[in-house]
Amino acid sequence: MSYQSYRTGPYETHVMLGVIQEELQPLSYLKTAKECAQVFYDIFQWNIMVREKKGKIYGVLNDWDLAIWLNNERNGPTSLFRTGMKPYMAHEQQSVNWEGPHRYRHDMESMFYVMLLFICLYSQPNEKVPHLEENDYEYEEWHRRDDWFLRDKKSSVVTTALFTPPATPFFVGFFMWLTELQGHLCRGFFHLGDFTVEAAKQEASQPDKLPPFNLETLGGYFSHEQIAMILHIFNNEQLTTHGLEWQKILEALSQ
Repeated sequence: MSYQSYRTGPYETHVMLGVIQEELQPLSYLKTAKECAQVFYDIFQWNIMVREKKGKIYGVLNDWDLAIWLNNERNGPTSLFRTGMKPYMAHEQQSVNWEGPHRYRHDMESMFYVMLLFICLYSQPNEKVPHLEENDYEYEEWHRRDDWFLRDKKSSVVTTALFTPPATPFFVGFFMWLTELQGHLCRGFFHLGDFTVEAAKQEASQPDKLPPFNLETLGGYFSHEQIAMILHIFNNEQLTTHGLEWQKILEALSQ
């Protein structure tokens, strides 16, 4: 809807704009691990809300990176140069030397961290594991530390050969998702390292014949198709795939 008013004299013309949308709910609204899985499958990014329609749960993306706090603690956007809440940002973006570009895989890596912290720090969608700060729980620190610390920890997570996330009992079904996603990230960054070395050698001898590598998807190891193949199944049950196009893609990939 819009409202427009005009005044004479020194006043400027003003246009008032508003948005009307369905009521959204936080992740704590969810009741089962499968509902949480459906939401993460719906939205391959962070800052997730939930919409319920006719008894079905849907994930909805909301981006609050440029929102302004209503109290006096902050007077501007949460980030001037890089959007993202620190615990969930792709680890490369937290380097002081990072200048972009923002790639598709950065959003996918962010989704991985949202899922990781959610299933490890919460005993159920609306309840955190008690006494996390007192026990200095591994991932609880991510909400309190700086970019240097987070980049170091996340680099270890995505490159380790032995990744065993401590999922809480309610979210144990996510263990397979997380280990498979981490495996794709690990292999992708391994091959990115090989590509970087070979590209440096090639540039010195034959700069016009650099080896090909898809930087958007880590050589195809962290592509949308790879992630969809992981996330469309939860606890051996097939989740709802919205849209005929993606249904056809999954059918083709499954053959």
